[in-house]
Amino acid sequence: MVKVGEIVPDFEADAYLPEKDDIGKVKLSDYRGKWVVLAFYPADFTFVCPTELEELADYYEEFKKEGAEILSVSTDTAYVHKAWHDTSPAIKKIRYPMLADPAGKISRLFGTYIEDEGVSWRATFIIDPDGKVVHMEMHDLSIGRSAKEILRRLRASKYVREHPGQVCPASWEPGKETLEVSLDLVGKI
Repeated sequence: MVKVGEIVPDFEADAYLPEKDDIGKVKLSDYRGKWVVLAFYPADFTFVCPTELEELADYYEEFKKEGAEILSVSTDTAYVHKAWHDTSPAIKKIRYPMLADPAGKISRLFGTYIEDEGVSWRATFIIDPDGKVVHMEMHDLSIGRSAKEILRRLRASKYVREHPGQVCPASWEPGKETLEVSLDLVGKI
């Protein structure tokens, strides 16, 4: 299972590509040099999933401005993604690639696969331009994620990468103060 601080092994998957209205192959290595947000979800044509994916679609331009690509991943096929995109008003908004993982290989690589159910936990991974996981979150299927919070975490991850020796305190937003790593701060916060 890939963990924070580790380089993600390359993988390839079929994907529905909404911007082209086509099905094609996506390799993680195609995104080297960019930030990647992997959003695992259990299944198409469900309840919480479209609310999350729609919200990510609503924030997609903000992610792109940060130099990031969103890749959603479920154990459905790319054809099911296409059918969902064609029929759901929420999913119709999506322009980012929707990866197919019907054998659960990508989900197993990231430790999100639920063996007894054949689906993935809700999980988010932020991968830096070098291919290293800098953030991961996984939770129960009944709880939806916040695209705004994922974007905030991406921005914080970018900031500390670009500013060595700086760290972001709780709920940090761009423009707010950061902390400089220093023994002078120990016990004073």
